[in-house]
Amino acid sequence: MADAPPPNPTPESDPPITAELLVHAYLQGAFPMAESAQGPIYWYSPDPRAILPIRPDDPLGTFQVRRSLAKRVRNAGFEIALDRDFEQVVRQCAAPRPDTPGTWISEPIIQAYCELSHFDLAHSVEVYRDDRLVGGLYGVAIGSAFFGESMFSREKDASQVCLVYLVEHLRKRGFTLLDVQFRNEHINQFGVVEIPREQYMDLLSQAVESDVRW
Repeated sequence: MADAPPPNPTPESDPPITAELLVHAYLQGAFPMAESAQGPIYWYSPDPRAILPIRPDDPLGTFQVRRSLAKRVRNAGFEIALDRDFEQVVRQCAAPRPDTPGTWISEPIIQAYCELSHFDLAHSVEVYRDDRLVGGLYGVAIGSAFFGESMFSREKDASQVCLVYLVEHLRKRGFTLLDVQFRNEHINQFGVVEIPREQYMDLLSQAVESDVRW
């Protein structure tokens, strides 16, 4: 789940970004990021690739939740929902933040992911406080792979609560791969593992063939 584009992207996409193009890209191990809110869109396929192990017996590692966060998940009084307001989650993720004034989620990207959500391939996890959206994340689900895109918080730990809930949901549904794209300070604490692109593509090819539903 990236915060900003890394250097050395692949060339800019020529065709307009659509739901169909997104699916094709994910199956090839790529995903889009805009240079800015109004800038061109580039496609990325990082090497190494960052993933979060989600299966309890995963040989690559273990999903880790610090004790204070586990307590907050149980006792913070949040309401957690799936896919209640997908577009609003994406737009909140695109909004400027004090530590990241720019954004890589441009309007064409927003529209493409919203289109993908209508096909039941893009999903959101949302945290509410008194019916107010205070945190969320979104991504794409194909087979038993979930591709995390971005997350946001308007209250302490809200996005991390979403991530913990996401992993619980993916485990229950039988998902095998949680792609988080790049290692960053926000998700390192959960046990992020970096693997070579070739290994990632092997895991991806197996996952997308699985008969698993969100």
